[in-house]
Amino acid sequence: MNIIEMIKTIFLGIVEGITEWLPISSTGHMILVDEFLHMNITPEFKEMFFVVIQLGAILAVVVLYFSKLFPFDFNHGIQINKEKFSMWFKILVATIPAAIIGLLWEDQMNHYFNNYQTVSIMLILFGIFFIVIENYNKNKKPKINSIAEITYKTALIIGVFQMIAAVFPGTSRSGATIVGALLLGVSRTVAAEFTFFLAIPAMFGASLLKILKFGFVFTSTEVSILLIGMITAFLVSILSIKFLMRYIQKNDFKPFGWYRIILGTVVLCYFFFLG
Repeated sequence: MNIIEMIKTIFLGIVEGITEWLPISSTGHMILVDEFLHMNITPEFKEMFFVVIQLGAILAVVVLYFSKLFPFDFNHGIQINKEKFSMWFKILVATIPAAIIGLLWEDQMNHYFNNYQTVSIMLILFGIFFIVIENYNKNKKPKINSIAEITYKTALIIGVFQMIAAVFPGTSRSGATIVGALLLGVSRTVAAEFTFFLAIPAMFGASLLKILKFGFVFTSTEVSILLIGMITAFLVSILSIKFLMRYIQKNDFKPFGWYRIILGTVVLCYFFFLG
């Protein structure tokens, strides 16, 4: 790998690490970046790389929230934390809708919806949703203030919103699940944390499917690109997650909504007039 391709890979890792956790759509940003920053790789590898790079982002969640995620305690024999096990079952329930859609219709979804029109529309639409929901919830106290208070029904509904993101690129997986959680009366902090945790099976499953579809034969350059991209995404994700959790303690999601609307408009205009 030459130095230029390494810089491109690092830049993509930075974009992934920022946009995967902030509710602004990593897909929308990747499409824009890919338009200007062409990597010397095959289309098949690029499609797989743009998904598998998310594994680095997943690892950031595991590292930051390990104590909240790991359900076993080995200090006094093997003890099971029932509350954490219950949380994992809720996460699995929330994963079901997107998993079914992805396994059955991934190729069809990519064919019909993986385009700048869909990305732009969903960026704008969910940007509007953020602003409307935050205005609606203004001065209202959240009904759900901890992950333990999330019911299986609530988890399933949040999973349906994640399914929408799986179908329509540009929605933003984190954006869709946070919008769904806010609609159900979940506090911003809990909505963000549940979104982070839900990403673990969702993104791992999507990455595994892409790797299986691509195959396990990689050139040395492709291996380097994957490793550099994932490591960069991991390091940047650590900072992004910490920033978001600090930010939403005192602020709402409306700035992200406005940003999505502006970005969606820029993407739409760019490809319509210049693409």
